[in-house]
Amino acid sequence: MTIVTKSSGRQYPCAECPLRPLGVFRDFEPQELDFVSKFKTGELQVERGATVIVEGSHSAHLYTVLFGWGFRYKLLSDGRRQILNYLIPGDLIGLQGSLTGEMQHSVEALSPMLLCVFERDRLFSLYRQHPGLAYDLTWLSAREEQMLDETLLSVGRRSALERAAYLIAFISQRARALRLYKTRAEIPITQQHVADTLGLSVVHTNKTLRKLVDRKLIRWLDRGCEVLDEEGLLAVARWEGLKSQLRPLV
Repeated sequence: MTIVTKSSGRQYPCAECPLRPLGVFRDFEPQELDFVSKFKTGELQVERGATVIVEGSHSAHLYTVLFGWGFRYKLLSDGRRQILNYLIPGDLIGLQGSLTGEMQHSVEALSPMLLCVFERDRLFSLYRQHPGLAYDLTWLSAREEQMLDETLLSVGRRSALERAAYLIAFISQRARALRLYKTRAEIPITQQHVADTLGLSVVHTNKTLRKLVDRKLIRWLDRGCEVLDEEGLLAVARWEGLKSQLRPLV
């Protein structure tokens, strides 16, 4: 599996991060901003479809998504894929490898991405010197576990229609909070991505998504899904939606 990336230097100093003005991330203390500015070594451009991290690898870096979409996944020996979660700006990539020694999943770009690059070796300095940032990493890990819990609930107890509605509503609400939508509420996923997330065949997924289309909750595009009625998706999924809260950004 090939990792196709290229360095882009440093276009966005941490003090001028384009994500912080969005108002969904907690503010840094001055000393935290100084540390993170030095912790960050550069930025990485990733093309759509490229692999950022490979399961079983030992990466020297951590990444934060600055722009673009990606997803985490695992593969069975016969090539079947399970998508674990979707990545959007502000999400941290690679923390798991700091604790287990090697990555337990892979990451692929759904769209062109720009990543902030951090040296993994400096992570323990963060824990020693900046308890606030260490708490942020714990918060991010706990939130990831919470999202996986909800995904497990979907796979285990929700019907196929409820699963699909929940997945699209969940991604849509995260994207909306970060103002990722321009003129239309478009999510860059294919029906194969949905199938690999929900544990369904592509045929079953197609029939299930058609029901959401017929209800005018979504519109399926060439390379993605347009959300037409987020509240309707929440109702089908029997889900209250994401709670509004400030979140960390490292």
